[in-house]
Amino acid sequence: MDDHLKTLFDAADKAAARAYAPYSKFFVGAAIRTSSGQIISGCNIENAAYPAGTCAEAGAIAAMIAQGESKIAEIAIVGVKSNPCYPCGACRQRIFEFSDTATRVHLRDGATGEAITHSIDALLPHAFGPRDLA
Repeated sequence: MDDHLKTLFDAADKAAARAYAPYSKFFVGAAIRTSSGQIISGCNIENAAYPAGTCAEAGAIAAMIAQGESKIAEIAIVGVKSNPCYPCGACRQRIFEFSDTATRVHLRDGATGEAITHSIDALLPHAFGPRDLA
């Protein structure tokens, strides 16, 4: 794994360690590298009213917007389970909305430690986005 990807996964790991998941015990972290090179992370936050929780990717994107950034260059997502933690459908849409079709989504296989990379276009083919609302 190259250094820039290791840095991104390290930020996602730190965020996952801070996740608030007292019910599922499924801790997730996400780290975004913005188009300007800034790294911004987020973690999942559960709530006793389950639908009121927030995914790690949504938290990272909200922090990115709050810091004045608007474009995801790449994102790394880590979970506590041994399988790669793929983003849910809603988060795929969120990532798509702040990126372009070639934006890389990196996942780490917990069993091997290897990075798996997809484009957001591969994870959300035929996506509906802002350009469709014009």
